[in-house]
Amino acid sequence: MDLYSREQVANIKEQTFAFLQVIEANQVLTITLDRAEKKNALHPQMVNELAFALQYAHYEKEVWVVLIQAKGTVFCAGADLKAMMGGLGENNSTIPSPNGAVLLGELFNKVHKPTITKVTGDVYAGGFLLLAGSNVVVAQEDIQLALPEVKRGLFPFQVMAALLKVMPARKVIDWCIRGYKLPVQEAEKFGLLTHVCKAENIDQTTQEIINQLKENSPSAIRLGLEAYEKLQATDGEHKYLMEMLMKTFATKDGQEGLKAFREKRAAKWTGE
Repeated sequence: MDLYSREQVANIKEQTFAFLQVIEANQVLTITLDRAEKKNALHPQMVNELAFALQYAHYEKEVWVVLIQAKGTVFCAGADLKAMMGGLGENNSTIPSPNGAVLLGELFNKVHKPTITKVTGDVYAGGFLLLAGSNVVVAQEDIQLALPEVKRGLFPFQVMAALLKVMPARKVIDWCIRGYKLPVQEAEKFGLLTHVCKAENIDQTTQEIINQLKENSPSAIRLGLEAYEKLQATDGEHKYLMEMLMKTFATKDGQEGLKAFREKRAAKWTGE
């Protein structure tokens, strides 16, 4: 099921995005996370906007490459926990509600256009869904990569599933259950990052990759990525994992972890 129809996304240039900047030029759709003051945390409407933009890229034949980047020193801090718990707030987004649940872990597979993520800031928790879902990830050598969910009484269910598609299983599980910061060089070694470079070189490296992609047949790439999606299909996987996340939120440890995080103290676990 398409989250947005071809007709819905056709007027993308007339829409107002509250959490993203979306620019189309020279066969490239550039999507910029524009919530630096909140560390680009994934607000539900921000996720809808991302789904809308990616659905447009899927339909629009003049889009050959998708580039995702972010403003600020944090590329993405993961889910906006306050918004998930009901604190949505007001925004001026005109992007309509999707035709179904947006599952970030599945969203990128259905674009069928090469997606590049340029990482110039730290990445935490659910932010890795953007990296794992992309075909190419270019990152600065000085960023931090961390999965702190277990320190908050939660578990990165969907992130785990996404990482298992690009990294060795034993490394993924170790990272998820210990919640440490993964060195950039290890992230490249284990397949999460495809290119690591100095900050002053990241734009040039990204542009070189875009140029290489544009030298090739967009039709062949589109059909190849469609075939890859079919080979990787795991229908219902992320719906189940979202249910497990909600179940974890409801545990006493889950509530304690979030409370301790807000109060900036160590959590007192009970195993309940």
